[in-house]
Amino acid sequence: MLVRSFAGGVVFSGNKVLLRKCEDGWVLPREQLRDGELPNEVALNKISQESGIQAEIISNAGQTSYECTYFPMTRQTPFLNKVTWYIMKSRNDKVNEENIKNNSAFVNVEEAMNLMKYNQDKSLVNLSFTKYKQMEQFN
Repeated sequence: MLVRSFAGGVVFSGNKVLLRKCEDGWVLPREQLRDGELPNEVALNKISQESGIQAEIISNAGQTSYECTYFPMTRQTPFLNKVTWYIMKSRNDKVNEENIKNNSAFVNVEEAMNLMKYNQDKSLVNLSFTKYKQMEQFN
């Protein structure tokens, strides 16, 4: 089985979390790592490029993994995606207008639970939001 590494961010602005709409639902922003790239840099760059949001990493959120069951015509081998996640705080909460076409938006955390497609993402947001709120109380 082929293993691919990704990095992503759970970006909060107050009681909202940054989501991205893709073909099959709302997801957290993430990007595949290339040789020599650092996960934290890839995650921050993905957030900035995709939404125009400038964020800062405030904590590690852990890792998730899932097996991809979709096989392109050129690949018949299943692969496992491993994602390193970071809890982030937005420095600006307005999604860049030119990047709205990428369907990025800050959504209330409760509403995000109904919009997100994957249960792993929902659990990750719940746990990360709890940690984010605790950290915000002490800052």
